[in-house]
Amino acid sequence: MCGIAGIISTSSISQCMASKVEAMQAQLNHRGPDANGFYSAASSQAILAHTRLSIIDLSNNAAQPMSSNNGRFTITYNGEIYNYKELYKHLTTLGYKFTSQSDTEVILNLYSEYGSKCVEHLRGMFSFCIWDEVSKIAFAARDPLGIKPFYYWHNDQSLAFSSELRPLINSGLSHQSLDYSGLYSYFKTGSVSEPKTLISDIKQLQAGCYIVWEGGQVKETNYWQIDFSHRAKISYSEAIKLTRQALNDSIKAHLVSDVPISLFLSGGIDSTAILALINANTNLKVNTYSIAFEEDEWNEGPIAQRVADHFGSNHTELLLTKNKAQKIYNDYITAIDQPSIDGFNTFCISKLAHEHGEKVVLSGLGGDEVFAGYKSFELLPKMVKASKCLKLIAPAIRGFANLFTPLLSIKLRRTFDFLSEPNSLIAAHQSLRCVFSKKEASVLTPQFVNSNQGATIEGYKQDKNQQAISDKISQLELSSYMRNQLLRDSDVMSMHWGLELRVPLVDATLIDTIAVIPAKFRLKKGKQLLIDSVPEIPEWVYNRPKQGFRFPFDLWFQEQWQHPEKLDLTNKWIKLQPWYRQWSLQILTQWMKQHVK
Repeated sequence: MCGIAGIISTSSISQCMASKVEAMQAQLNHRGPDANGFYSAASSQAILAHTRLSIIDLSNNAAQPMSSNNGRFTITYNGEIYNYKELYKHLTTLGYKFTSQSDTEVILNLYSEYGSKCVEHLRGMFSFCIWDEVSKIAFAARDPLGIKPFYYWHNDQSLAFSSELRPLINSGLSHQSLDYSGLYSYFKTGSVSEPKTLISDIKQLQAGCYIVWEGGQVKETNYWQIDFSHRAKISYSEAIKLTRQALNDSIKAHLVSDVPISLFLSGGIDSTAILALINANTNLKVNTYSIAFEEDEWNEGPIAQRVADHFGSNHTELLLTKNKAQKIYNDYITAIDQPSIDGFNTFCISKLAHEHGEKVVLSGLGGDEVFAGYKSFELLPKMVKASKCLKLIAPAIRGFANLFTPLLSIKLRRTFDFLSEPNSLIAAHQSLRCVFSKKEASVLTPQFVNSNQGATIEGYKQDKNQQAISDKISQLELSSYMRNQLLRDSDVMSMHWGLELRVPLVDATLIDTIAVIPAKFRLKKGKQLLIDSVPEIPEWVYNRPKQGFRFPFDLWFQEQWQHPEKLDLTNKWIKLQPWYRQWSLQILTQWMKQHVK
């Protein structure tokens, strides 16, 4: 896991521009504290930078940026390729010579052999850029599910990129102005939906996509999508067997490492399943980490300790009080790459793992999305059905909501958002997940952005394909909430501490394998398929009420913590309760002071 940055240009890059890459590299040192490297092309049209967290092939032979044996291709890469050993053997049979045992060199030679189709062979999490010194073409790609980030800026002459948004903002290339539609997205959902960012001239390469830069032009291509449309006629027992095989395969793949691997253990079904599978497939005794609270309602410390004892892991627990959390909060603010209503939990537990010398940690993220662990799988079908019944009066509902929103409660504002869009699962999902309603977001956004020129705020879509509604919900949770918020925050907050976070349940091969299982089996209530596929999970884990990995912000943020500033909205009818509304605005304003002109 690493940090990458670079600038590509149609003409020679000046020393001034080269210094911008050096500055971006310096801002990424936390992502790769073990080493750093710098490449300047002979043509002076490309400069690539890298900061290294050494996980696979710890020797200097794996240093980056790395060039091919003939010097034509040079790569800077962030991530892990779990099937790199198999690819290494394959490429060797084709005549390729290797000077390292790294997955980096595998990608480099794979691109030399297959060009853009190299991404179809890769299993893992990745973002990288390869410069072709002969053809003067740059190729950049991001993993199928968007685990690793790739931000970029470009004009008609140059392309600049980075693993994080802040280095590009501070590079002097960006005009540092807020993006209207990106900010609207933030107010609606608590995060910014790709490919937008909060800065209008910086984009994020979308998950499962690659770009080709040539002659100042950028072309983006999608190479992978979530697809639950192909169904196999199998029994439930066959579904269990297939799922178990896919889970075992993913766990084995995600344990590929030349350094020890640990696990974030909440005591819930997902992280317990991962620990059980590690025990079933290996002889490893992993270190596990959890956070406990004084507040019983949120405290999963005892159950996590019980799971650790049951499976024999070396467990470490941090008791996080409101006073400790407030001290950590100040460091968290400086770590934020792009505002979000999430991420503090990952920041705290990553800090704990870092302090105990860990470099790689597994997380149970993804289980709720893949195996129906969220309440959305029960609520959304009911919400869509209700909106269908009111289809004929939807225009009237829409008009009423526009006129009388200030008079409605927060709950009713969200309700009217989806009732005014009949049969739209996306509208219902956004209503369920939203921070502010559509009307509130459309009023808040102009208070922060002077102009909406060029803004593209997409309307709700009617999903007309024939997938089961539960499959559609799974796809929505994977491609929106998980990708735009959970994965993004997990990457930034773990990498702040030089910690590589791996997510075995967020694996394209795993998803492709179990996608053929009918929704009635794969998405049985309460993650039943996952439970039945991992019978090692103790009954006292899955028969307890679901808590989720969250903190008691409701108490801390409103009653105990002292806020650096009091927010005073122009529109008094937009209330800052529940707590996460106040949180989202405070995080945004503090971030803007540092990064927006």
